[in-house]
Amino acid sequence: MTRRSCTIYATGIVCAHLLIVGIALLVAQVFPTFIYNRLKKEMTLAEGSRVLDAWKNPPSDVFMQYFFFNVSNPEVFLAGGKAAVTQIGPYTYKEYRPRENLTYLENGTKLSALNPKSFVFVPEMSAGDPEVDRVRTINIPFVAVMNEMSSYSFFIRPLVSLWMNSIGVDLFTTRTVHEMLWGFKDPLLSRIHTLKPDVDEYFGFMYKKNGSHEGEFVFLTGEENYMDFGRIDTWNGLRKMTWWSSNQSNMINGTDGSAFHPLLSKDELLYIFAADLCRSIHLAYVEDVEVQGIPAYRFAPPLDVLASPEDNPANAGFCVPAGKCLSAGVLKVSVCRQGAPIVVSFPHFYQADQKYVNAFEGLTPNKDDHETYLDLNPTTGVPVRACKRAQLNVLLNRVSGFPKTRNLSETIFPIMFVNETFVIDEDSAANMRNLLLIITLVSNLPLFIVGFGAILLLVLVILICRSRQKKVSPQLNVQSSLSCYSLTPLPACSTLEH
Repeated sequence: MTRRSCTIYATGIVCAHLLIVGIALLVAQVFPTFIYNRLKKEMTLAEGSRVLDAWKNPPSDVFMQYFFFNVSNPEVFLAGGKAAVTQIGPYTYKEYRPRENLTYLENGTKLSALNPKSFVFVPEMSAGDPEVDRVRTINIPFVAVMNEMSSYSFFIRPLVSLWMNSIGVDLFTTRTVHEMLWGFKDPLLSRIHTLKPDVDEYFGFMYKKNGSHEGEFVFLTGEENYMDFGRIDTWNGLRKMTWWSSNQSNMINGTDGSAFHPLLSKDELLYIFAADLCRSIHLAYVEDVEVQGIPAYRFAPPLDVLASPEDNPANAGFCVPAGKCLSAGVLKVSVCRQGAPIVVSFPHFYQADQKYVNAFEGLTPNKDDHETYLDLNPTTGVPVRACKRAQLNVLLNRVSGFPKTRNLSETIFPIMFVNETFVIDEDSAANMRNLLLIITLVSNLPLFIVGFGAILLLVLVILICRSRQKKVSPQLNVQSSLSCYSLTPLPACSTLEH
């Protein structure tokens, strides 16, 4: 056997083995299965896991931006007209949110933690100075007291109204942004405090929230089931709430929004428990996006999250008392706000009933500025970008005995909205890109094997063709020589004789 023949046979054997092994690995999905099983084991909150440190102390910056609606014509509104509002802001704060007091429970399958949040003002990302800029808006303590008095005798209400007028308290108030956020001593609450010491005399949307936490969370670590990674087991010892009027509405579902299980699907709904909204919400897949070179799925709350009970019967449980519901796009949260007439929505009443937008001048809802979304890498489930937007409103009604409300109809009045944003930092993004590259290379190794086998198959075909050509060439040369001899004429006899 010649060297050329040995080469052909060896190439054929190697080619056949590569193609068989590569195709078998592709069909059996050996390497993807191995990678996915490894991911399921690595993505846990178990002690010593690779993701635990980032979960305890998130390396990426989180910013909280506050926008207020300044009322320019309160007298027109009190007369029954349409209020004109102007958005001011943002007033940006950097948010620090480490997890503390970590305690493992039930053989490491659960982890309890506190999540205190603190805020530091960032002037270069803000539109003004919150200690200087002033905003005119609805006086929420006034509305809260007025609504409380609606259950009292009609003869008492006018007296309370006169008393509030005498101390200079009105339906509208003007305060600095800093006071509205972090608290001020309210004249009305101060006087009530002298009669009822359990009533705090300070008021502010973020009063006592700088450095505080929302309670103790117990999370599932994902040790037993990767689908439970980061899922909330209990909040303040509760597995479900008691505020709403149905069991489904009271359920505590999903994670706190900071962690999700790996291997996400476009078809699944992701659940998040939002303690500040007093409920769980779900997010659905919207589109594929890319963040700093990292592929991601964008999830956002679908319309049915805040749909009216007519469009989504499951939302009837959020009507308290049962049957007393608002229209689409808003949620009354008085039950978990000590009875305060607070209503939440998306900014500028985005995705809400158009009547709430038309009730004011100056509201311009749009997707780019007012949508809430979450971008997650589908392989690891790690958030790479997020934007949480929510608006705080006050529910106003006419209350007999309070003359200033005589021209009012039911109105959901916008006060402020927040824009909480996060983008993965460059170091974490680089690590993520490297991890995804390794996962891609290992998962596609069978394709490389098949590809190399295909190349060898092409080489084999070329070698065989060249070998056949060389065998045919000598035969053609011999035949050509014989033809030449047969065609050459012999010398004539006469010539030989001479």
